Amino acid sequence: MRRNRNKFEGSNRPSWLTTYSDLVTLLLCFFVLLFAFSEIDAQKFRSIISSFQGGIGVFDGGTSLDLEFDLEIPEENELERLKNLLEENSESTGFGSEINISIEERGLIIRFMDNVLFDSGKADLKPESIEILKYIGQVLNSEEFKDRLIKVEGHTDTDPIIYSEEFPTNWELSAIRATNVLRYLVEIENIDGSRISSSGYSYYRPIAPNDTKENKAKNRRVDIVILNSTHEEKEP
Repeated sequence: MRRNRNKFEGSNRPSWLTTYSDLVTLLLCFFVLLFAFSEIDAQKFRSIISSFQGGIGVFDGGTSLDLEFDLEIPEENELERLKNLLEENSESTGFGSEINISIEERGLIIRFMDNVLFDSGKADLKPESIEILKYIGQVLNSEEFKDRLIKVEGHTDTDPIIYSEEFPTNWELSAIRATNVLRYLVEIENIDGSRISSSGYSYYRPIAPNDTKENKAKNRRVDIVILNSTHEEKEP
């Protein structure tokens, strides 16, 4: 005991340093908790940290304690903000009942149900659908979405194509519907073609069982998927 006490008493470390380091640790934990439980403005937070760094952290001899934060807003929060923005704009423009907006594993989904864009068994865009696609094009070109990759996906129900030379199966129908939406967005609304692709899935990716008329109507859809960063890396 005497040996340990003499060792401690002979140390050059100032007695206040332990208390000070505990204080800094508690402050760091406080800011981490603030970030974890709230959606904040990144630029404002960096300003706060800069002030924090300038005001404390100076030891004897002028050595400073640097606190560095690599701060990014979580992508889930960003997608949720974009979803809310899109829903608000859709309601204000009268398109709220025409589309369904959700966040899934791949990203933000803008879903056009059943006959919003096409007549039954057809792949030509309905004239009345142009206005809503024009609105979507403006959204996709806006500052909030301009750097996002986009997929347009066509889906059908399990009912076979009957008496159609143009679409032998649901594969052709779903693929050409998706391609026509893509072409409108690229050729008319000037979406950068390197950001967007299209796919047809026939009836192989249903969102409801194909066992009733109502459920089949749910499966007949076109999805515009605004991909998150994880799935962007998996896309061509």
